[in-house]
Amino acid sequence: MSGFLFVVPPLVGHINPTVGVAAELTARGHRVAWASADPGLVRRLAGDEAVVFPCAGPVLTGEDGVRPAELRGPEALKFLWERFLVPLAEAMAPGVRAAIGEFGPDVLVADQQAFAGGLVAERLRVPWATSSTTSAEFTFADALGGMPKVADWLDTLLHDLRGRIGDPSGTADPRFSPHLVLAFSTPELVGSGAGAGAGAEAGDRIRWVGPSMATRPTSADFPWTWLDPARATVLVTLGTANTDVGARFLAECRDAVRRADRVQAVIVDPANVLGANGDRDNLNDMGEMDDKDVLIRSSVPQLPLLERVDAVVCHAGHNTVCEALWHGVPLVVAPIRDDQPVVAGQVVDAGAGIRVRFGRVTAPKLGAAIDAVLHEPGYRAAAERIRTAFRAAGGARAAATHLEELAGATPSKEAP
Repeated sequence: MSGFLFVVPPLVGHINPTVGVAAELTARGHRVAWASADPGLVRRLAGDEAVVFPCAGPVLTGEDGVRPAELRGPEALKFLWERFLVPLAEAMAPGVRAAIGEFGPDVLVADQQAFAGGLVAERLRVPWATSSTTSAEFTFADALGGMPKVADWLDTLLHDLRGRIGDPSGTADPRFSPHLVLAFSTPELVGSGAGAGAGAEAGDRIRWVGPSMATRPTSADFPWTWLDPARATVLVTLGTANTDVGARFLAECRDAVRRADRVQAVIVDPANVLGANGDRDNLNDMGEMDDKDVLIRSSVPQLPLLERVDAVVCHAGHNTVCEALWHGVPLVVAPIRDDQPVVAGQVVDAGAGIRVRFGRVTAPKLGAAIDAVLHEPGYRAAAERIRTAFRAAGGARAAATHLEELAGATPSKEAP
């Protein structure tokens, strides 16, 4: 029996893929624990029984953490690193050190944006693996080739951070473990050059395991009978971190569906930006769903719903894209920021969807894009090709096996 400690940021999209891996390791008899700045979020996603060591750290909400909605491009990158990723690493480091001391992991699994995991593991001589929940990092270094000042700025940030919380003599990039990188995608989506952006020396450490799918807690109140099997169903979602910028886009999506023929949409609106106030605007006096075209919900059971939809309109978040393609569902992608433009490009290059401009697209253009992915067979064929590759990659089971191999090949830990 080995021990595995998952170090994750307080972000749903970065925790979800590791939940299935942790469950698989537990089922194989291993010890599993977590270190996070939001233990409650981990337990909500991984289950109340999850062992979580608390860490300090900011989250991307509240006065100090929320990003101004207008930030894009380099400005958004600067904010993300200086106001969230680096402070998160510094704040989490003491908790990660304490968790290692108390739990005694054979392997630490660090999310690619939880820098404290890799840096502290390197300092304490604990073998560690990277959990890469977005494949955009593998092309990021290439993108920075045309921005040497930005690349130098990031190198300086990481060098200084290592000096504060890691081993000053260390050399590993905390985004890419020197032992093992678990990539929750496959080259069929990422492209033939997948992994090149991580550096030539990292290529043999990357294991393309595909999406890690796991059962999630869901509410039982979704109105499944509202779905009309005689009509095409579209899921519209902007994920969990974009509620501050979605009002105009979601309204255009709603209008596009209302103009379409034989199409219905489920729109996820957690911040109530459409003014639907839950589902009250969808109910008639008898408490029945009165709107046959659009269902607005604050949350949905996304994985079960993806089994019954025909297309997804989203922000090109890595998890949403991979979950849709796992089910062979084509996409309309409207990237907003961060890694989303890269992931959107992967979808388009793979032929599995159409890209639209988040800030400018209109209902007619959205309607045309939705119509295309619903009715032009090439998009669904490409989505089904990626689905086949995803399922063959092994997901959580393959990731667990790679981690077991790393633990089995590990010599006894030595003090730093």
